[in-house]
Amino acid sequence: MDQTTMPPRTPSAEAHLPAGHPPVATGKIGVLIVNLGTPDATDYWSMRRYLREFLSDRRVIEVNRALWWFLLNVVILSKRPQAKGKDYDTIWNRELNEGPLRTITRSQSDKLAASLGPRDARLVFEWAMRYGNPSIPARLEALERQGCNRILLVPLYPQYAAATTATVCDKAFDALKTMRRQPVLRVAPPWPEEPTYIEALAASLERGLAALDFEPEIVLASFHGIPKEYADKGDPYPEECARTVRRLCERLGWPEEKLRLTFQSRFGKAEWLQPYTDKTVEALAKSGVKRMAVITPGFVADCLETLEEIAGENAEIFHHNGGERFHFIPCLNDTTEGIKVLETVVKRELSGWAVLD
Repeated sequence: MDQTTMPPRTPSAEAHLPAGHPPVATGKIGVLIVNLGTPDATDYWSMRRYLREFLSDRRVIEVNRALWWFLLNVVILSKRPQAKGKDYDTIWNRELNEGPLRTITRSQSDKLAASLGPRDARLVFEWAMRYGNPSIPARLEALERQGCNRILLVPLYPQYAAATTATVCDKAFDALKTMRRQPVLRVAPPWPEEPTYIEALAASLERGLAALDFEPEIVLASFHGIPKEYADKGDPYPEECARTVRRLCERLGWPEEKLRLTFQSRFGKAEWLQPYTDKTVEALAKSGVKRMAVITPGFVADCLETLEEIAGENAEIFHHNGGERFHFIPCLNDTTEGIKVLETVVKRELSGWAVLD
């Protein structure tokens, strides 16, 4: 192991501290993976806190602030918490009393620590949520207290969007402003065409389809949407989603028409990226398509948008409009393939800080 990148603190270094100076932990390298977030519970007030934090983010909602403050606090937060709480309740991990996104993200962090941690004793792994708990500032402070004066931040979004990757960075940078001993921070870039990621998606899709007792006539690759206006302003998100689907088709040897790119989870009355997933599902069913599967490559962990919206709501739309067989293929989650993707990203971005080969 090359220890020249950052030597651990030695007893002699302690001798150079001023008299009475508190002990200072140092020499560690932190890895903080961050996903979007989840409420602490499904009751009204827990949902309201979560939705207020999420929908108050200026990266997420780019409209007149005074108008949005009124709509959010007077209209949206009076009714939406109850409805979304019911949705979350359908997917809630009752054994651990938490949302599945928290369960899976914790497991991803633990498995990364188990696979990469033994290769360099300086590594410390943590996980956080952009909205809700555990928060990014709390986890950064915890890593700093453990002696991490270098931290790799990994937003868990394969494709970049200002409303996802950038807002994770915003929150982390804001937290650094408040820290007396500010660690050096690296941010892992997105990975829309990373070969390990494409291979993992292909393996998951092939395995999922092989287990079915029917052959889908079409497969949708559904990504979370953003308002079209954001893309018009220069957000690269739709182009990066298209690159992922193109590479996946190449790996599978499929014609592009067999794997269709769609966008889900729109909110409000503005135009979002099209084609919309729900409208596509409805139109295909009405056109006579009887068998369909859906994969969600933009999500690294199953959550409300995959388990309730795709596997539940969109399956119902398909069946209601004449479809017969609908199958949702789970996210990579903490599977062997999924962890291998995260390992690839972390190992690459720790270059020069740690030797992990």
